[in-house]
Amino acid sequence: MGFGDLRSSSGLKVLNEFLTERSYIEGFVPSQADVAVFDALSAAPPADLCHALRWYNHIRSYSSQKSSLPGVKKPLGQYGPAGVADSTDSAPKAATKDEDDDDDVDLFGSDEEEDEEATRIKEERLAAYAAKKSKKPTLIAKSSILLDVKPWDDETDMKKMEESVRSIVMDGLVWGQAKLVPVGYGIKKLQINCVVEDDKVGTDILEEQITAFEDLVQSVDVAAFNKI
Repeated sequence: MGFGDLRSSSGLKVLNEFLTERSYIEGFVPSQADVAVFDALSAAPPADLCHALRWYNHIRSYSSQKSSLPGVKKPLGQYGPAGVADSTDSAPKAATKDEDDDDDVDLFGSDEEEDEEATRIKEERLAAYAAKKSKKPTLIAKSSILLDVKPWDDETDMKKMEESVRSIVMDGLVWGQAKLVPVGYGIKKLQINCVVEDDKVGTDILEEQITAFEDLVQSVDVAAFNKI
């Protein structure tokens, strides 16, 4: 099993396909498995590999917490789909001179027919797998995010602040319930929930849009983030 060479486009495509129906490399929370694969990448995946890029940006947000994530970090080749060669395997032992000489002597005829049969079987299996995948509905990865939106002072119009936040409309974003939470000295913060499609909306985009209301909003923090 493995992803192949994650520094190549083919390896990244395998990773993107693997993450089509998964939020993480293993399990349902970030772990050392994600750290092992993340560290093997030389840069962020391209935008057209949306599942791999979504996962990369999410794991990157844990960069300061890598060592505290659960699990035991295993060799890279122990993660990923079955049937993909592990690029971390050591290279095969070089043939000796005697072995090279033996290769030049064809004792039992050509293996061409066997190679053709193996290729045919492989192509049939790949075609069957592709047909099976095409019939399977694609799951849309979503997350529930709880945001703390802080005003400048106790004179900030909190009703107007909530209306401004809810005025943000994006494909893949649905606003939920909200409430005002006291923080001290008569100041209250707006705590508001939303559900997003991971491939379309990220926390950085939300924070940028909300802090654009600079007359009302001092800062935005992510209070809770849960996969659905």
